[in-house]
Amino acid sequence: MKKLLVFTLAIATTIIACKQEPKDYVTLSGTITDKSSDSVVIRSRSYSKTIQVNEDGTFSDTLKVETGIYNFFDGNESTNLFLKNGFEINMTVDTKQFDETVKYTGIGAEHSNFLAKNNLIQEELLDMDALSDFDMPGLESKFEEIKTKLTEFYDANKDVDTLIMNTLVKNLDPMINYYKGYLAESIALKTQLAKGTPSPTFENYENYKGGTTSLSDLRGKYVYVDVWATWCAPCKAEIPALKELDKQYHGKNIQFLSLSIDDDRSHGGSWDKAREDWKAMIADRELGGIQLFAPKGWQSQFVLDYKVNGIPRFILIDPNGNIVTPDAPRPSDPKLTELFTSLNI
Repeated sequence: MKKLLVFTLAIATTIIACKQEPKDYVTLSGTITDKSSDSVVIRSRSYSKTIQVNEDGTFSDTLKVETGIYNFFDGNESTNLFLKNGFEINMTVDTKQFDETVKYTGIGAEHSNFLAKNNLIQEELLDMDALSDFDMPGLESKFEEIKTKLTEFYDANKDVDTLIMNTLVKNLDPMINYYKGYLAESIALKTQLAKGTPSPTFENYENYKGGTTSLSDLRGKYVYVDVWATWCAPCKAEIPALKELDKQYHGKNIQFLSLSIDDDRSHGGSWDKAREDWKAMIADRELGGIQLFAPKGWQSQFVLDYKVNGIPRFILIDPNGNIVTPDAPRPSDPKLTELFTSLNI
């Protein structure tokens, strides 16, 4: 019995001696198809780590993190993943269908896969174009339905880390209220600036090519108005698509008009500097269409009448000077060309 006891203890001692301590870091690797950048960034409010991406789209690194939800950014799009020291996660994604293809394998991958699925479900349920078709009572009812569906999805995934679930449950009402508030503004805008009613006008706005232009000068054609500013990153992101549209619809019954609301406040207190920067960007980006400068920036009457409180903002006016929509799709949105087609432009 003594020999057996000694042998058993020896085995136990060996097992204890070979047992590895938990890793105090995350191993994160992956493969990106059609990579958008030479690096990716893992970030949160208190953490940021840049990881180099190889020519073949692969990447790998170790990260010491606090347990939580992090953002993965590839230079163009982003997604959420859940990291905890000790995890060994491999990620694959195709940038042509980013959210639809992101997938995780390895130790701890199930939590990030849940977040990826949650993103897809939210994207489907919170389709802004579809939701903007409701009136306020219909919108209230629809958001109750959305809340119920998301709650049922969370309840069906109780094995997901409680930190994730608690975060999603805590943010559910604020998220819905945010979208509801945004859409309420859009609904009110379309009510106050209804389709078919006379459009607000502008008179004698400075034209980049010289002289001045009034909205009445453009009667007889549809007018697609882009309200923008040189300092606005989302505005500048739409420039390539807008230039392509201008070429595509050249000679058609539509005029593309860009209205800058650059002002003294965003240019060191100088209106002259605002105007110089406006002209410089038009020349540098070789912008087409009609380029106008709003005389009082945000306080210009046309801007106030259209209740513009955020840019870029796009407006479509018909050949008779009536409103088609005070909040048209962006140039990069396929729904814009669908709208043009429906109007036989």
